[in-house]
Amino acid sequence: MKWIPPKKLKVLMILFFVTGGWGIIAGFVFLKVYPFIILLGVINICIGGFIGYRYFTQGPKPERSFEKRKK
Repeated sequence: MKWIPPKKLKVLMILFFVTGGWGIIAGFVFLKVYPFIILLGVINICIGGFIGYRYFTQGPKPERSFEKRKK
């Protein structure tokens, strides 16, 4: 997979976890048990987990060999 800057992955991970948590809480507490909203919250948590996995397993930024040849 393509290398993604770690700062972007952190922001996306936090965004999905917070949105998923808010969706689950809203589905249970504020909206009197809406299964569809809860499901979307769980999906957001799963996406946040995948992005976290990418963040923690991604290696260092690869060097580009064609940039070295130009210099």
